[in-house]
Amino acid sequence: LYNWEVKCISLVFSFQQIQFVEDKQEFSRFPTKTGRRSLSRSISQSSTDSYSSAASYTDSSDDETSPRDKTQVNSKGGTDFCVKNIKQAEFGRREIEIAEQDMSALISLRKRAQSEKPLAGAKIVGCTHITAQTAVLIETLVALGAQCRWTACNIYSTQNEVAAALTETGVAVFAWKGESEDDFWWCIDRCVTTEGWQPNMILDDGGDLTHWMYKKYPNVFKKIRGIVEESVTGVHRLYQLSKAGKLCVPAMNVNDSVTKQKFDNLYCCRESILDGLKRTTDVMFGGKQVVVCGYGEVGKGCCAALKALGAIVYVTEIDPICALQACMDGFRVVKLNEVIRLVDIIITCTGNKNVVTRDQLDRMKNGSIVCNMGHSNTEIDVASLRTPELTWERVRSQVDHVIWPDGKRVILLAEGRLLNLSCSTVPTFVLSITATTQALALIELYNAPEGRYKQDVYLLPKKMDEYVASLHLATFDAHLTELSDEQAKYLGLNKNGPFKPNYYRYKPRS
Repeated sequence: LYNWEVKCISLVFSFQQIQFVEDKQEFSRFPTKTGRRSLSRSISQSSTDSYSSAASYTDSSDDETSPRDKTQVNSKGGTDFCVKNIKQAEFGRREIEIAEQDMSALISLRKRAQSEKPLAGAKIVGCTHITAQTAVLIETLVALGAQCRWTACNIYSTQNEVAAALTETGVAVFAWKGESEDDFWWCIDRCVTTEGWQPNMILDDGGDLTHWMYKKYPNVFKKIRGIVEESVTGVHRLYQLSKAGKLCVPAMNVNDSVTKQKFDNLYCCRESILDGLKRTTDVMFGGKQVVVCGYGEVGKGCCAALKALGAIVYVTEIDPICALQACMDGFRVVKLNEVIRLVDIIITCTGNKNVVTRDQLDRMKNGSIVCNMGHSNTEIDVASLRTPELTWERVRSQVDHVIWPDGKRVILLAEGRLLNLSCSTVPTFVLSITATTQALALIELYNAPEGRYKQDVYLLPKKMDEYVASLHLATFDAHLTELSDEQAKYLGLNKNGPFKPNYYRYKPRS
């Protein structure tokens, strides 16, 4: 027995020596400390370099060449587009086909309305995230008779291969991942201005396209028949225009529709916040102290996901009703300054500006993570970090270490832009709900008789909200109960809906 034990120990020791040699060889493949320094990027570079998402097929050989400097032609001989690489179209088509499998309701709407062509004559200019899911929406609009030109609402969220695939079908796309600010506005302008084509509908996400047309092309803007806006930021800007008496076209507020608020904002963010943080930082959430700024639907989704994985979650709020909801859901409501030195992660989702200031960033502890789940990049005061005394290091795609003179590092994700669509992907099924809502809103505004909608901002009719929801129930093999005539009369309802009044507030959940 003794000899057998000695042989086993000797064998294990020999294996460890072999493994140690292999580990040394593997370690030598990675850059040394000196080599790693070359990975750091200047402040100006970090804002303009192009990086692909984990889901993107990007040809790194042409990453440094701006698409604006290249001449590309699609298979039909068309040149009215500007994307990263038209050769990626085949990969993008596969991405779109995968998305279609989980967007059956939108595909169903496409099939039902395709023969009627309710958008025939519509010339839609769009400014949204350009992803596989958005591509299914765009191709649905085209199938329903619309002509489309498209650009991106975020400089980091475009899936290059999807943009190429859309271009191959004849949609004029001007977008690529990693645009500069100048590129961003150039792309919007190219979508709006082209010889022999004038838009009559707008589909916007954030309001940048709407305001660009309003300020730079007022005569074109006045001829728009309707605007559909899906973000809280864009809706806020529309209401500002309306209040000032400057909104000269009807607009549909999709963001506050039930199917957007209660599904996309809540369920999408509940899953994608974890995906975005994991992909970029590999962080473990158990025991981490996290502050979520804002307890609207996005904040509720983020808090629920983090709490489920064992994080200690704080909430900041300005609204006493939302604050009370957070308390009842088991979260401590605080002021950011009360916990700024303690927290490991800050997530903003308010739609406001300067929610996290330079003074607060100065007081955060080493290794803290800062990110944004709101549409706009104004929530974190990133501009204040672009100063000579702070060093920026790009360590991964969309991950910057901002280093203070004393060596403290704060991990900034996507330069303060929308985390989930900049750094990961989002659940396709939930986006199907939003995309179907957007399509119906466009159809409604475009076909509405003169006088139905005035120069103001409107909510989607409740009947349409219910129709969007009903289209998606088949995925779950769900079967609705039908009211009897007596029950419908008792409740004062039509048996076919709408089943709730416009003032009804659907129960929130955390």
